[in-house]
Amino acid sequence: MTNDQMLSRVPEEQRKLRANDREFNRSFRYATNSIKTSKYNLFTFLPLNLFEQFQRIANAYFLILLVLQLIPDISSLSWFTTVVPLVLVLSVTAAKDAIDDIWMDVQVGDIIKLENNQFVTADLLLLSSSEPLNLVYIETAELDGCVDVCIGEVCCEPPNNRLDRFTGTLTFTGQKYALDNERILLRGCTIRNTDWCFGLVIFGGQETKLMQNCGKTIFKRTSIDHLMNVLVLCIFGFLAISCSILAIGNRIWEQQEGSTFTAFLPRQDGVNAPFSAFLTFWSYVIILNTVVPISLYVSVEIIRLGNSYYIDWDRKMYHARSDTPAEARTTTLNEELGQIKYIFSDKTGTLTQNIMVFNKCSINGKCYGETARVLEQTDSVDFSFNQLADPKFMFYDQSLVEAVKLENTEVHAFFRLLALCHTVMAEEKNEGDLLYQAQSPDEGALVTAARNFGFVFRSRTPESVSIVEMGVQRCYQLLAILDFNNVRKRMSVIVRSPDGKLTLYCKGADTIIYERLHLSCSKLMEVTTEHLNEFAGDGLRTLALAYKNLDEEYFREWKERHHEASTSLEDREEKLDLLYEEIEKDLMLLGATAIEDKLQDGVAHTIEQLAKADIKIWVLTGDKQETAENIGYSCNMLREEMNDIFIVAANTPEGVREKLRHVVPDESVTGEYGFVINGQSLAYALEPTMELEFLRTACMCKTVICCRVTPLQKAQVVELVKKYKKAVTLAIGDGANDVSMIKAAHIGVGISGQEGMQAVLSSDYSFAQFRFLQRLLLVHGRWSYLRMCNFLRYFFYKNFTFTFMHFWYAFFCGFSAQTVYDEWFITLYNLVYTALPVLGMSLFDQDVSDSWSFEYPQLYVPGQLNLYFSKTAFMKCALHSCYSSLVLFFIPYGAIYDTVKNDGKDIADYQSFALLVQTCLLVAVCIQLGLDMSYWTAVNHVFVWGSLAMYFIVTFTMHSNGMYLTFTSSFPHIGTARNSLSQPNVWLTILLTSILCVLPVLTHRFLLIQLQPTVNDKVRLKVRQMKAAPPPPPRRIRMRRTSSRRSAYAFSHAQGYGDLVTSGRFLHRQVKPRSTGFTPTGRTLNFSPAGRSAGYSPTAQNQNSKGDLEPTALQMYRTKQPSY
Repeated sequence: MTNDQMLSRVPEEQRKLRANDREFNRSFRYATNSIKTSKYNLFTFLPLNLFEQFQRIANAYFLILLVLQLIPDISSLSWFTTVVPLVLVLSVTAAKDAIDDIWMDVQVGDIIKLENNQFVTADLLLLSSSEPLNLVYIETAELDGCVDVCIGEVCCEPPNNRLDRFTGTLTFTGQKYALDNERILLRGCTIRNTDWCFGLVIFGGQETKLMQNCGKTIFKRTSIDHLMNVLVLCIFGFLAISCSILAIGNRIWEQQEGSTFTAFLPRQDGVNAPFSAFLTFWSYVIILNTVVPISLYVSVEIIRLGNSYYIDWDRKMYHARSDTPAEARTTTLNEELGQIKYIFSDKTGTLTQNIMVFNKCSINGKCYGETARVLEQTDSVDFSFNQLADPKFMFYDQSLVEAVKLENTEVHAFFRLLALCHTVMAEEKNEGDLLYQAQSPDEGALVTAARNFGFVFRSRTPESVSIVEMGVQRCYQLLAILDFNNVRKRMSVIVRSPDGKLTLYCKGADTIIYERLHLSCSKLMEVTTEHLNEFAGDGLRTLALAYKNLDEEYFREWKERHHEASTSLEDREEKLDLLYEEIEKDLMLLGATAIEDKLQDGVAHTIEQLAKADIKIWVLTGDKQETAENIGYSCNMLREEMNDIFIVAANTPEGVREKLRHVVPDESVTGEYGFVINGQSLAYALEPTMELEFLRTACMCKTVICCRVTPLQKAQVVELVKKYKKAVTLAIGDGANDVSMIKAAHIGVGISGQEGMQAVLSSDYSFAQFRFLQRLLLVHGRWSYLRMCNFLRYFFYKNFTFTFMHFWYAFFCGFSAQTVYDEWFITLYNLVYTALPVLGMSLFDQDVSDSWSFEYPQLYVPGQLNLYFSKTAFMKCALHSCYSSLVLFFIPYGAIYDTVKNDGKDIADYQSFALLVQTCLLVAVCIQLGLDMSYWTAVNHVFVWGSLAMYFIVTFTMHSNGMYLTFTSSFPHIGTARNSLSQPNVWLTILLTSILCVLPVLTHRFLLIQLQPTVNDKVRLKVRQMKAAPPPPPRRIRMRRTSSRRSAYAFSHAQGYGDLVTSGRFLHRQVKPRSTGFTPTGRTLNFSPAGRSAGYSPTAQNQNSKGDLEPTALQMYRTKQPSY
């Protein structure tokens, strides 16, 4: 064994690589960055594709039939009756499967350059960037990190799926440097706020952490496909039984009657009755093969392709703002969209816009701002006094602006905190044109609010934060950032003001902040709590703000201990947490903020419509519990009217089991319940010993929200429902962390949002807004399912009827395997005469319009219950075909038996009988198609009447003298058409058979509509009564939620950004000073106060004198006057 072979087989325990040294790196045979999306190449396409296609039972069956037809002793049909349809099917399917590979020529160890807003294409070690401080801002759902390091040899962990962890070392000039997750840019991230950066490829292709989390790609097939496989096997069994019966009949006939015919038809040597029966069996296998027509699969592919184009072309699913149309990325799952029972949805970017709006706030016991329910009657605040204000920011309470202009001390401190306590980075390419890059949209909203009210965050360095306070440029020394984590649920900054004061500013969850307040804030806390409850009732996201003035000597001693803890190699985080707890005590409360996490347009209405369609929606999100609950209330998934909302948040398996058992103890659930479970509890709930208990509990509840879940946990929840509920599932998301869930569900939908294209690239369908999901399911999905079911029922009906005629005819032809039709009719029946009418029905039919589908979402329920096509529906179709075949065979048989023409000549010959039978059959199946079709278009008329006309044109042509003289052996039925179809009794027979075939169908449907009408019947009756007028658009009423539940901004803040912005090791060059447009002191043109705050008075008196202002009652809540 060679060294290369040994390297390729030994599991990787440690990864070594050198920058830009491909020869060294190739020796380890690391994966390239190639991501293969197809199964073929130019040379393997044909053999592999044919191999896969012949794995289909039906295709292999038709190949065997073709071989049998080449045996003269068996086949009574020409070879072209099978080879033409088979080649057509294989060609259409092969063309559909021919897709290209997508890859990128990047290898481990390469150094690549990325620019702003580009996606990271591999797992990279960041080397340098265009930013003055070499800060790179990474925007992604869960993956963050940045640093500047030197180039050398890297030794790190092997490929794995841990998104939150990376360990390695960099060796450079003989020294080793530690590498951790903050220094890695993961595939699927997006570069923000950075013109360019260089990175060293650590993992590529399938070895990247993102791809390690994506799970296996599953070949998805619809439930109808699975049912078809079962039915095809049943049909094969029925075919074998039918052929055996006819073979036995042939043996009996040969023994009793065959000997009398030997004088006219001598037997071949060695052929006796048993051997004749054996040959007859295989002959009837060929003749009766149309019971499973190969054209079925061609038609199915065409129907699915057509319905996919409808989705692509739907203008009502086009998002003009982002120029994003809907896209059907697969053509094989359309009808599955009409059977969805469970929807698993991400939250951020899927239900929400990732856009936060600062709506209200409470400052020193006074509430400011208006909620959305009065916005239409209220003018927004004029911020023209502040030339640095964001013109897009809207606020609806003028009194807060007046308080700012009056230089209210608490109001100024409130907005000063918002301008300083954050990890936002500012970009100002043009003077006064500020662009904030925030790692959470909450931070961006708060900093923007402070900006508009006169406290403008301008820039930052690792040691300072520069803001403009009411037109005055001020630079605060940034001494420490006490960063956020999931336990702290708050963040703080310690700054030194230009006048030398030390202050700690803190913001976080109200419950966390309240525990750390000074006793003097008790009265103010009561008032603020009332405001917080009001904010939560409006569905807003809240957080509390507080501050603390620090003693210089105490802070110097604390800073030394902080440095020791931050450089400790053991228990670093625990030591830092203790120091943070120590200094974040005796805080002074400033107030609270209320932010609206804006839902996407139409989310609440879409969820309401889907719920009416009996579709259960589960939210699986990586966000915090309170955030997820708030969104649940905002989109009416959680409601105060519910009987109860159960929260499972235990830390042990026993605790989770106990809570699950007490959620809904009774199996017979009455009422509506909500169910919320966090990620840690979910991990225990998904264990094999507890998964059924979890599933039972969750399915009893109206709404299920799983929060703080990992990407793999999302997929596990989907797999659990698929495994035990046997229901069709759909997963929808917009980020890379949703890929595993999208792949696990029966249907995956990607939202083209703010988190990249990974979800879209892994999805089956994609569009820009969640609201389009209701149109995808209630319109396209339901129509696709209805059309496919109608197609299958009709297709089996017409082909069973066609095939049963051969069975009855066998009893009149001595079981000789003679066909009842001529060969050309057999060849063209499915490909020409009946192909277009059934395709027209399957592509254009609709029971009701799209507007009525929205008006009555209950029309979707039959698809979930498989009412339109099932084993029972198939048996009814077979019985209907059996009846029709009896009518279509024996009525014409009796009509021409011992019958003569007007001239006294006999017309009861085989060719005339065959023509009559096939004409009656074609007319009857076309009439049945008309009864099954609900929506006639011009195309349908052309297809139906055109196919009938084509039949008569082709028949007269094939029975003409010219065709007989040119191709005598192929067209022996000379003159049959013009002789038979000129007889009145022939047309009367066609009319009689047609009436007898459709009469039972009409009677059955009439009785069902009268006695047991379905939802579909009732809606269609109402449509007819209203003359198909479109229903009025549904009224959109904004519901105000009154809830005592609150969430906080801190919950959507990610850990790690404090270290980023304060790390001095990134500083390679000084930041160029920016022109501020402000003088160092005093007010400038950028701040133009108006009203009382401008100091203007008709009597020339100073209206802005602080000494003239009396303290409010709420200002007296404090026992001592703080200083800011």
